[in-house]
Amino acid sequence: MAEDNTMNIVEYPDRDTLMTQVAEVLTADLATALERKQSVTLVVPGGSTPGPVFDILSTAEIDWTRVHILLSDERWVPEDNAQSNAALIRKRLLVNKAAAARFTPYFRPDDDIETAARSLSGELTGCTPFDVLLLGMGADMHTASLFPDTLALAAALKSDAQMFLPVTIAGQDTARFTLTAPSLRSARTIRLLVTGENKRKALAHALTLPAAQAPVQIVLPRATIHWSAT
Repeated sequence: MAEDNTMNIVEYPDRDTLMTQVAEVLTADLATALERKQSVTLVVPGGSTPGPVFDILSTAEIDWTRVHILLSDERWVPEDNAQSNAALIRKRLLVNKAAAARFTPYFRPDDDIETAARSLSGELTGCTPFDVLLLGMGADMHTASLFPDTLALAAALKSDAQMFLPVTIAGQDTARFTLTAPSLRSARTIRLLVTGENKRKALAHALTLPAAQAPVQIVLPRATIHWSAT
């Protein structure tokens, strides 16, 4: 494990090792949480990067019937849409032994996104604080769907923000649905999956910026960063 004075970073020699060992760490995190509580919440990101982690984690020998899986964010599309994070989770994580886990998707075809955000914030508030939170980060220092300098970001960063908020990104046609800062930063265990030299530099830069410009900063003080250069 390699650390600097400002970030808790675990470095790996390559991407394959990173994915394998992060899956093993998450398995241990969940096992520990299950010793403490009857049911636990695991929050995971969408996107292609964590897919290999999910493949391995899905085979873990834990009591998945007591695990509730949530997404850190989602595009507001049905699961038959190629952009759906829920579809990815069903394909890569909710298989093998993890098929027994509970999963709550967010898209509701009969609701608009604002109504769904309010409803799910009430329905799922009992899941906080999350037991295990896995996040990714973009080169622009966004995490979940908290993007720098967007109109919705200020509301999502407020200490009293509801659990979920809709987000619209300039230049993107698809609205997004994201967990907000209070619920993300309250997680008992926070792990950040990062690859590439450019993102390592972005992490260091994030420490010098306000959260409005570097949203990942909201979790950095308590996160363990798992990083490989490739």
